[in-house]
Amino acid sequence: MTQNSGPNSPVEHGFPHLDTVRASIAALFRCLSADGIRAYTGSFAPADAAFTAEDDLHLGAQRVASAVVRALRLPDARVVVSFRPMQEAATVELAAGPEHFIEVNDRFRVHRRDLAAALAHEVTHVLLHRLDLSFPATAQNEILTDTAAAYLGVGWLLLDAYREDALTHQKFGYLTPEEFGYVLARRARLTGEDPSAWFTSPQAYEAYARGRARAGRDLRRPPLAAAGPVARLRYAKDRRAGAASGQGAAYRFERHDGGLRVSFPCPVCEQRLRVPVRGRLRARCGLCRTVLDCDT
Repeated sequence: MTQNSGPNSPVEHGFPHLDTVRASIAALFRCLSADGIRAYTGSFAPADAAFTAEDDLHLGAQRVASAVVRALRLPDARVVVSFRPMQEAATVELAAGPEHFIEVNDRFRVHRRDLAAALAHEVTHVLLHRLDLSFPATAQNEILTDTAAAYLGVGWLLLDAYREDALTHQKFGYLTPEEFGYVLARRARLTGEDPSAWFTSPQAYEAYARGRARAGRDLRRPPLAAAGPVARLRYAKDRRAGAASGQGAAYRFERHDGGLRVSFPCPVCEQRLRVPVRGRLRARCGLCRTVLDCDT
């Protein structure tokens, strides 16, 4: 797992990986099913991340790692944590198991506050490896790992490890802070949990708020009935013109048996839905079973 650290290590911001993040959420739903996703309702407990200077280094690291393993529902996995000098925050050996060896940066011998964040990313690699879920490119696969960690309840630790001030620029993982906030907000919408109470980093809370605002816009994209007036006007213009899709829009129009249909991504699981263009209707997503109010 990468880490940005130091005053001269700029932290990337915004939503440059949003398409891959959304594809990752869709892949998780297809792999685990809606019921499987909802089995991860309880997030990693802040108390389980506690690792103080008074704790024995190796016993404490093993305790935190075991807590991450339990949170990701890997009861038969055993994680062995060791420390060594390295550029990365941590790496994992993805063998057949049941033992998996995680090496973490020597800095965590002293800076123990963020050890759980590093372990969260690496144990999520183990989970995805066992699920045989991956993307072809390495960069996309790392984004999938961060997205899965956040969406399945342990990734708030990665956002909480983000700190940026005059002296320190620190971020773990491959998502931007705002993208972590985006995924956490989508999880919060699904589970009813609010992770903001767990953040110890003020910058993490601010990034979560920006991500939450961006996630809220997903619920106001046409043809969803909650779309705003400007988006509705644009949608109506595209519909009248018979355009295949609006420029930059997520919806697409197509002719089917003489009638017009519109397809669009489900705001919960990203599965594309296809419905007839006939005004107000309710659509049920076949993957996550969410019922959506639409105005087509």
